[in-house]
Amino acid sequence: MPYSIMIDAGHGGSDPGAVYKGRREKDDNLALAMEVGRILSENGVDVLYTRTTDDYISPFERARLANEAKVDFFISFHRNSSPEVNQYNGVEVLVYDKSGIKYEMAQNIVGALGELGFREIGVQARPGLVVLRKTKMPALLIETGFLNSDKDNQLYDEKNAEIAQAIAGAILGTLDQQQGEEPLYYRVQTGAFRKRENADRMLYLLQEKGYPAYILQDGELYKVQVGAFLQLDNAIRMEQKLREDGYCTLIVTK
Repeated sequence: MPYSIMIDAGHGGSDPGAVYKGRREKDDNLALAMEVGRILSENGVDVLYTRTTDDYISPFERARLANEAKVDFFISFHRNSSPEVNQYNGVEVLVYDKSGIKYEMAQNIVGALGELGFREIGVQARPGLVVLRKTKMPALLIETGFLNSDKDNQLYDEKNAEIAQAIAGAILGTLDQQQGEEPLYYRVQTGAFRKRENADRMLYLLQEKGYPAYILQDGELYKVQVGAFLQLDNAIRMEQKLREDGYCTLIVTK
């Protein structure tokens, strides 16, 4: 069975979240959540949503929806805000506590967004948040930059597609590293490097072209891979697309 993830776009309806220069957090959250969900779905993940339109849903209702659906993960999308304009900038991911696969996934997401130019605030434990406390599965809340930071907004707008690819790639990469629990996934490998900077360079180029790429460390090697497919045919189609773009590829299962 594939993994299932409840994608949660924070705020909505009568609750706009943070607002800055007419920009509303609820809109950014929904757009990014939907795009990440689309990428995950195309890569074999069973994706559900707490909302797909501009509706208000309470934090308790969001947790209830995830619990009743019995999903494997809950991932909530937000943007941060500071008391003063341009006071802070950067990305962070909030978790109930710093343990287990949720912490590993949170670290991978922060690192992936950091490679796009965001300052890495890190992973913070926030056990008091309802959507982290009341959910019965591993849960994360992503703060994708500060809404009242001009620097973060510029990055958010200029690299919007890459942000979605980076988050989805980090999620897929984390799931793929699970030992003894995950189904067999087919992945397309585009390179294996001894130097991390070479792997980072290829990762950036792939994500810039819209590929759900990520890095897996295997001993002394940094492997750059694209996608995680339950069906071999889907991996073959991705491999063909990559080869048409000039990449040397190899389909692997680990």
